[in-house]
Amino acid sequence: MGGSHRHGHGLFLHGHGRLHRLHPQCKLAATFVFILAVVATPREAFWAYGCYALLLAGLARLGQVPLRFVARRLVIEAPFVAFALFLPIIGQGERVEVLGLSLSVAGLWGAWNILVKGTLGVAATVIMAATTPVPEILHGLERLRMPQVFTAIAGFMVRYADVVTAEMRRMSVARASRGYDPRWIWQAKALASSAGALFIRSYERGERVYLAMLSRGFDGSLPVLEEQAASRREWAACMAVPALGAAIAAFAWVIQR
Repeated sequence: MGGSHRHGHGLFLHGHGRLHRLHPQCKLAATFVFILAVVATPREAFWAYGCYALLLAGLARLGQVPLRFVARRLVIEAPFVAFALFLPIIGQGERVEVLGLSLSVAGLWGAWNILVKGTLGVAATVIMAATTPVPEILHGLERLRMPQVFTAIAGFMVRYADVVTAEMRRMSVARASRGYDPRWIWQAKALASSAGALFIRSYERGERVYLAMLSRGFDGSLPVLEEQAASRREWAACMAVPALGAAIAAFAWVIQR
């Protein structure tokens, strides 16, 4: 994982921005508090969501994360977007005409609420992940008192995702080299067999890796090469943005009343 000054690998984006140098537990806690502030904001406060978007844009610039990079990663919320688009159609209560369609007012508000809060929450998470390698995120969770069994499972899952994906690719090439070209429903048997074989191979590989780690003294937690204790000054700097977000949410409720 080296080479050029900046290149992407998964969600992490290599760089030397200020956000890259912050300790992971600070960024995780700040992201969580910021998302809570966004969720707590009344849906009618359009100006507040504009402020949140500006804050995230500023953070992306501070962390040298291109907005195009963030926009591409927002595709992860596509299922929620699809669900939100149906709410105005299936919603009950008062209805309005929009482009010749009869839409529910409550459904429109619900769709807006899901879209804006989901998009801002995912964008904040993407910026955090883009400036924090996965091992540091896991160690940051441990520093925040996350049980080690969860961080260990998550770490192995991330580390072996590429291994399983490569195995799937090799099996796909093997099927294609034997003339397999699935186009009909009755050809799904080979895919089902491949899925079963992939599960067995992954399980056996996991067993072998686990036994090898036990023989090398693995005690349930991965070793930390460098202690990552954050100073009070760094905590204060990281919590400045979520504190501002909480103030915006509180002010939105005050003026709404």
